[in-house]
Amino acid sequence: MFTATKCCFYHYNLIIQDLLIVLSLAFIAGFTDAVVGGGGLIQLPALILFMPQYAIPSLLGTNKFAGFSGTVIATFKYMKLVKINYKLLLPGIVSAVLSSMFGAWLITFMTNDLIKPIIFVLLVLVFIYTLVKKELGQYEKVKPLKTNSYVYSALVGLILGFYDGFFGPGTGSFLILIFISLFGMEFLMASAHAKVINVATNISALLFFIVSGNIVYKIAIPLALSNMFGSYLGAKIAFKKGNKFIRKFYLLIVFLLILKFVYDWMM
Repeated sequence: MFTATKCCFYHYNLIIQDLLIVLSLAFIAGFTDAVVGGGGLIQLPALILFMPQYAIPSLLGTNKFAGFSGTVIATFKYMKLVKINYKLLLPGIVSAVLSSMFGAWLITFMTNDLIKPIIFVLLVLVFIYTLVKKELGQYEKVKPLKTNSYVYSALVGLILGFYDGFFGPGTGSFLILIFISLFGMEFLMASAHAKVINVATNISALLFFIVSGNIVYKIAIPLALSNMFGSYLGAKIAFKKGNKFIRKFYLLIVFLLILKFVYDWMM
């Protein structure tokens, strides 16, 4: 009896410990996502690593619920300080909403064993890219908008909307890079525009996960609160300390998650 009770107590403590780690990483994810994007590359792997008892669709829905909450907070913060070109974003928003829901439907057929290697490869690629791409976030000359700019906007929304619904992590970072390279936006403006499209793709995918019952609310709600707090602080600090400090912080977290993946596979 004593041994069984001790075992249950240990198991309970382990669950609490894992939850606290996930909540801490959700805060870091919200903080990072608000500044340079890519918070999902911290939050989703954390859920998969520390909450393996849940199916991938449920973890994706839970991650989307929390990530959406944080993205909304960061978006409102950016909208107060940056003028958004909604005319440019509209084609992207429309195509992103449609493709995001299709991506969310498709991911329900994936398994944990199939998705983990994808996340690991993405983490490694993002780490290497961020390490090498030291100029990420520097100011660039804004390019004049042309007719094909709106076509590009629709294509960006279509591709990244599908990716965000299907998988999600890194969408914000990819959007920032695209707005900088395609439209010549500086970091702050690119971040603001990326957040608006990210909210649109999140809404579409989130609705699917809600309807299909793929959200673990007992985890998603505290996760969302932690992510929102991190997003609020991240957006605030983004205007004070800039990208250099956050970049180092981001690299550290991604590197630690890569080590965690390697450790789990070796054990």
